[in-house]
Amino acid sequence: MVNPAEKDSDKIRVGITHGDYNGISYEVIMKTFQDQRILEAFTPIIYGSSKIASYYRKNFDITDINFNLIKKAEYANPRRVNIVNIYEPEVKIDVGKLTDMAGELAFYALEKAVDDLNKKYIDVLVTAPINKKNIQSEKFNFKGHTDYLASKFNTPDHLMIMVSDKVKIGILTGHIPLSEVSSLISEDLIVSKIKVMNASLQMDFGIRKPKIAVLGLNPHASDGGLIGNEDLQIIVPAIKKAFDDGILAFGPYPADGFFGSAKYLNFDGILAMYHDQGMLPFKSIAFDLGVNFTAGLPVVRTSPTHGTAFDIAGKNIASPDSFRQAIYTAIDIFKTRKMNEELLKNPLPFKQKEPVIGIEEPDIDLPEEKEDNTL
Repeated sequence: MVNPAEKDSDKIRVGITHGDYNGISYEVIMKTFQDQRILEAFTPIIYGSSKIASYYRKNFDITDINFNLIKKAEYANPRRVNIVNIYEPEVKIDVGKLTDMAGELAFYALEKAVDDLNKKYIDVLVTAPINKKNIQSEKFNFKGHTDYLASKFNTPDHLMIMVSDKVKIGILTGHIPLSEVSSLISEDLIVSKIKVMNASLQMDFGIRKPKIAVLGLNPHASDGGLIGNEDLQIIVPAIKKAFDDGILAFGPYPADGFFGSAKYLNFDGILAMYHDQGMLPFKSIAFDLGVNFTAGLPVVRTSPTHGTAFDIAGKNIASPDSFRQAIYTAIDIFKTRKMNEELLKNPLPFKQKEPVIGIEEPDIDLPEEKEDNTL
């Protein structure tokens, strides 16, 4: 018979940042944990404020969640929903509004969670939505979570991939103005992102030999040079170079026909040239269950596809589906990476032509002491 304490000690510890507390983050977090059965799969550790959590719990009349208040992630109770208090004083909550304090506390939560991720007190990170304007400061001068995490983990080659069970779309140029896209696209950048996507599909999703579609930049993928020259002069050579390196990369495909004809179903991954080229079809296909994943990092980080949603904040109508799926996806990726590491440690007795790609799994420091303070 399995000892419950031993079983709990093996549970994955999911760090969750509270994002912008004036948005829907606390609503989707609490709705996720209303079903206590979810605690059987992992240990949640929320980086936020017990006072803010109490406000929203009362506002939404949620009575079936008891938070375990802890000072450090090491003290997390594996059978409870834990909150690491990043800020103890009272906080003014302006639901649906942009405030400096909300941005400041969003950064505090992120900074603390990343520090604990480095120290291996948590295994994966799930980030609730931030507002990219009010979080800006001397310490956070980034366009979003992805760039911040890439900087913290010294990972220049990374990629934002939107993940669902039907499609996985990487965004080449990320959060930049459309007017700057063409000038930033280069053969080297495309090859680099294709390689990141290929490695992630293998390492994080267990796809042995993924097929990757690359979208064109211009309408009709430049129509043979009639509508711009970027596709022929930059994208085509990049695809050829990646293919010559052993990656099954194809394209460029005109985005409208590619998604309109459901051709995307024939590929394991898709690389879009700019934000809306990838995000628009993705959210049309998988908005409710879509997940934002940062590929290329030595750690696992996911987030829901929705933003702070100030327009519906406080109305008790936000769906927790994308946030819940972000947790499940982070856990699945963590397990797949661990499996790849075990395969590398115990290789087959013959030379493999296509070895499984993996990364070093961090050693887990189990907590030596616990606190149990019920909210």
